[in-house]
Amino acid sequence: MKSYRCKWASSHELFIPYHDTEWGVPVKDDRYLFEKLSLEGAQAGLSWLTVLKKRDAYKLLFDNFDVDIIARYEQQKIDELLSDPRIIRNKLKVNSVVSNAQAVIKLRSEFDNFSDYIWSFVGDNPITNEWRSLSEIPANTEISDRMSKDMKKRGFKFVGTTICYAFMQGIGMVNDHEMDCFRYAEIRSGNY
Repeated sequence: MKSYRCKWASSHELFIPYHDTEWGVPVKDDRYLFEKLSLEGAQAGLSWLTVLKKRDAYKLLFDNFDVDIIARYEQQKIDELLSDPRIIRNKLKVNSVVSNAQAVIKLRSEFDNFSDYIWSFVGDNPITNEWRSLSEIPANTEISDRMSKDMKKRGFKFVGTTICYAFMQGIGMVNDHEMDCFRYAEIRSGNY
């Protein structure tokens, strides 16, 4: 029985399906990981709700977050993106998706895939936290600090420690559901 969910998820109807099916679920699919990284970067300075409302347009306009296609975007394509009101038209954010795709491709010489690189920060095992309320959940951790520093060194953009921690939460590297939330136990037990 779905009795209680994290308080933040009840603040808008779009949050509920995201919370109940995606947030905190360990994911290792490279395309999805790149999508989440791109969307977290787009959120910088804005609300997650703003990004969720534009998510479908992002998928459409950014070739379903295929890094091999995005890494080859030319200026004409970037200009088209910047003129499309269906996404957040911030030049630095749009360009960061392209440069981040290029950074992912460079990673392939050292790691088999993007997932192996990202998950190496937690030893390939999700961290289960024990938070009782939203106010206890940190904005960043030592791991997100390390991830941010390493990603910046590798040429990634819009990967500050707070963005990295939100990314970690979204892709299930950490289970930050409140302990009373029905998803906390489901994810902890591997029942996604």
